[in-house]
Amino acid sequence: MANQTLVIIPTYNEVENLPLIVERVLATKDAVDILVVDDNSPDGTGAKADELAAAHDEVNVLHRTGKDGLLAAYRAGFNWGLERDYQVLVQMDADGSHAPEELHRLLDALDDGADLAIGSRYIEGGEVVNWPKKRFLLSKLGNQYVSVALGTDVADMTAGYRAFKREVLEELDLDSLSKKGYIFQVEIAHKVDKLGFDIREVPITFEDRKLGESKLDASFATASLAEVTKWGAADKATFVKDFTSETVRQLVYAVEHSKLSDVRRKAADEPEQIINALGEFGSVAKHEIDNANLGKVQSNAARRVNDAIHLGEETVRQALHALGVDGKRKKQRYEMGEVPAPAREFRGGGH
Repeated sequence: MANQTLVIIPTYNEVENLPLIVERVLATKDAVDILVVDDNSPDGTGAKADELAAAHDEVNVLHRTGKDGLLAAYRAGFNWGLERDYQVLVQMDADGSHAPEELHRLLDALDDGADLAIGSRYIEGGEVVNWPKKRFLLSKLGNQYVSVALGTDVADMTAGYRAFKREVLEELDLDSLSKKGYIFQVEIAHKVDKLGFDIREVPITFEDRKLGESKLDASFATASLAEVTKWGAADKATFVKDFTSETVRQLVYAVEHSKLSDVRRKAADEPEQIINALGEFGSVAKHEIDNANLGKVQSNAARRVNDAIHLGEETVRQALHALGVDGKRKKQRYEMGEVPAPAREFRGGGH
């Protein structure tokens, strides 16, 4: 292995496109090897890949026994490359939609410190060519939804043109990735982001295939967005659960280490402290939500915090009243001249 970078090209019935994309990769100035992962294509793609490997030392072929999907092909390719100590592994489509001439942009991003570089259609400088308007809108709006749902700044989460440092792939559990549609692209980026790796997007021109048939159908969008919705909900539920647990822990600690341990006695003297404490915890909660990456759910969450505060305050008042301390405290404050006597409770000197 002379080169440190491996370009992985999965194939299924790409006998026309494969020689073209391989020649374009080899024509770049980037020092890379190529791995063609063929899923036993009935059109002879595997045999064509063997011919290319025989003609070029940089080309390797991994034959698989059947069509098992793009994720399985990339997983096999990643494992093949990691076992052979490649330091950078690249995803590239065989149909020419990922221009090899732009590969240097991804590799330059890694050289500049990125852990994962994504060739993006939807950042400034990115472009899509030869796509029907309906498909373009589906993809762009779908990516916007994904970004909001997962709370990420990555604009093109479904992009398939990517370059990974090996450390990223070693950290991922590739066997746990979702097999639904092409959603694994989103899942990988999401997990890489959550692991704290540096993800950077570089602009590319994505050109729809000119030869052969697309492997995509409309169902992938439905399956993908449904999965993303579940992940986003799970992430937010985990945040709320963790935040709530921590808030309760701090509240218990504060009560146990304060003069409020005798709740009934202290409530008789200072019920306002309990209500004020609720307001203070609410302020902390709103601060945490405002600074958490919850996207468009922030306003709803903040409203629910306010509702919870008001409910909590009313609950405290009702509890104090049930304890028989609410009226006592009010009467004490009235007798000290702090507040006027409530007519209903203290009319005629009070009863």
